[in-house]
Amino acid sequence: MINLAIEVAAQAHQGQVRKGTNIPYITHPYAVGILLLQAGCAEEVVVAGLLHDTLEDTSLSLEEIRRQFGQRVADIVLGCSEPNRALPWEERKQHTLNFLRLAPLDIRWVVCADKLHNLRTLAYDLTLLGDQIWSRFSRGRSQQEWYYRGIVDSLWHNLHLPHLSGSLFHQLKEEVEELFGK
Repeated sequence: MINLAIEVAAQAHQGQVRKGTNIPYITHPYAVGILLLQAGCAEEVVVAGLLHDTLEDTSLSLEEIRRQFGQRVADIVLGCSEPNRALPWEERKQHTLNFLRLAPLDIRWVVCADKLHNLRTLAYDLTLLGDQIWSRFSRGRSQQEWYYRGIVDSLWHNLHLPHLSGSLFHQLKEEVEELFGK
């Protein structure tokens, strides 16, 4: 199932590039899938990680995901997608933060890996380009800081994992504190 998801994601994201770069977009879903695989997540969670941006950024439909990968994968991908892209940025992000506080663990894993890779990419680009990096985004540094700190708080809300130290959740928290300060 993972190999099929790699193919489907590559086809769906064909021609797309990462924001402000010439890097093929597919590198991001692949990185998310690798993080989830390394964390020991179930195959369906890894597959959802590979497909997590397809509903928002491609023509792939929820029904097609359900048909090819099953209900669990479809539910996770849907849970990782913003429901209404027409809303203002702040409303969309606040909705995400509220949703994640009570989201199932499968969705939290994928969102965590997604944000962790985004943050690591941002931190790397910041060392290369400095503060001009913030101009890539529709909102600047302070709003990005608000959002990423909110993601950490929401993901950690009622999170019960036996070994949080070293987990993706812990890594995300550390990366946010390193980039934005404690």
